[in-house]
Amino acid sequence: MLLYLLQGLTLGLSAAATPGPFQAFLLNQSARIGWRRSLPAACAPLLSDGPIIVLVMLILTSMPGWFLETLRFGGGLFLLYLARAAFMAVRQKSDFEHVLHEPAANSILQATILNLLNPNPYIFWSLIGGPILLQAWQQGLGCSLAFLGGMYAALISGCGCLVILFATAARLGAWVNRALLSISAAALALFGGYQLFAALSIIMRRFS
Repeated sequence: MLLYLLQGLTLGLSAAATPGPFQAFLLNQSARIGWRRSLPAACAPLLSDGPIIVLVMLILTSMPGWFLETLRFGGGLFLLYLARAAFMAVRQKSDFEHVLHEPAANSILQATILNLLNPNPYIFWSLIGGPILLQAWQQGLGCSLAFLGGMYAALISGCGCLVILFATAARLGAWVNRALLSISAAALALFGGYQLFAALSIIMRRFS
């Protein structure tokens, strides 16, 4: 059981520290609305990964190859939508009062949608997490819970620390807040553009 717990902790910390669309979204939200309203969004994997795990374990292995690319394309469009909203926020008032009353539920919903449209969790659970979870399940329920518990405890804690650190840096001044928000918005746009390019490249090769 300890082995599966350590594997979960390691994978969770690695996922939290690896730059990606979810991390870029969390940093963007923390700069816009503060860490208190952004922190609940770090728990979005608890909402999104359940259906992903079930889908991967039961269906995804038999799905055609274009399925992930279609998912990646939709995720790219959603990232560009979030990037546009972030850039619009940068162009507005420097004190960002226009977003201080944004409900935390909006962040959770957007983060959950982002994860569901992001192919990375599907790939992770297909290639890495799924085999480990199946092996843990064969060893017993306790091993499975140790793996999942360790992974999500590390993932959510790591993402929560990123939110707090980024929001703390944003409080150094309006220009710092604007700069951090611009950087995170650019990251969202870059990830979105990459996902669109990658999906279109593979789709075009399939039909060429």
